[in-house]
Amino acid sequence: MRTNAATANSTHTLRLLLVLALQTALFVALPSTVHAQTSELVQKSLLRVCADPANLPFSSEDRTGFENKIADLIGEKLNVPVVYEWFPQATGFVRQTLAAKKCDIIMGYAQGHELVQNTNHYYRSAYVMLHRRDGKLAGIKSLDDKRLRSSRIGVIAGTPPATVLALNALLGNVEPYPLVVDRRHESPAERMVKDLKSGKIDVALLWGPIGGHLAHRSGGDIAVVPLVNETKGPRMAYRITFGVRRGEIEWKRKLNELIKQNQVAINKIMLDFGVPILDERDKLITQ
Repeated sequence: MRTNAATANSTHTLRLLLVLALQTALFVALPSTVHAQTSELVQKSLLRVCADPANLPFSSEDRTGFENKIADLIGEKLNVPVVYEWFPQATGFVRQTLAAKKCDIIMGYAQGHELVQNTNHYYRSAYVMLHRRDGKLAGIKSLDDKRLRSSRIGVIAGTPPATVLALNALLGNVEPYPLVVDRRHESPAERMVKDLKSGKIDVALLWGPIGGHLAHRSGGDIAVVPLVNETKGPRMAYRITFGVRRGEIEWKRKLNELIKQNQVAINKIMLDFGVPILDERDKLITQ
């Protein structure tokens, strides 16, 4: 998130959501003399990305996350190589990367966060419930379902679903997993899904891109239910943008243009990772 990346496993969020450090600079020969059309503060000959080196499915040092793939797409359209400023997505991430002018874009940032200027959103997702397709929660739609009273519920501590569980007097059913960990050594989300498959818990509550990706990798035995039918508590769906420095209006406009022109390709990258993406009516986008 990155989720709101405190919320989004980013953005946020968790992004929310969202995790850890190692620094590598990747320099590639320029494919041509064409430069990105940006403000004077932005490097014109490179797409310099601020990212966490150990935060799959979002980003990783081997560039296999979906945000890495989207960065590659944007770099291709700008006709410039992509390089990274690696830093753990924890306290100080923006200050040590984007604000320090070591890079020019954060690929996933929850809309409305005051530390950055947001572009238009390039996807919208929500927290999800994961459950075994052959388990007792088939057909569940929300955290109001009475069957949860007799279920063991996995949730990342401090995330929006945990608030709803408290409002529904379900904290006694919770199996908590930590929000802040060193992702180089531990993945609470992967452990949660492992516990779901083993039967230790009956349902797992995760930020959509994380939960959807892990379910996608499971071979189809885990159902993914976006939390878009809740009747109480904080919002569960978030718009995710590119984050840029404040005042860089030309750069923001250029990125908005690229999002609009390449939305279908961006969607395909995320759908290939199993990310549940939603339209503004909370309907799943499938292509």
